[in-house]
Amino acid sequence: METVVFTLVAIGLYFGADALLEWIERRRGARFENRQLVFFAIILPLALIAFWLMRLYSGAP
Repeated sequence: METVVFTLVAIGLYFGADALLEWIERRRGARFENRQLVFFAIILPLALIAFWLMRLYSGAP
């Protein structure tokens, strides 16, 4: 069951980071030249925080 929850959170993070990147680019008025790096810079902290919170609330050591 834990694997399913982690997978669903990862999918949500992917689509959330993509939507956030699209929003930033719309506000900026242009696409980023290195879009992959900006996406990585968005999703990495979100993933670290999300999985840290999941471990915190699941009671795992």
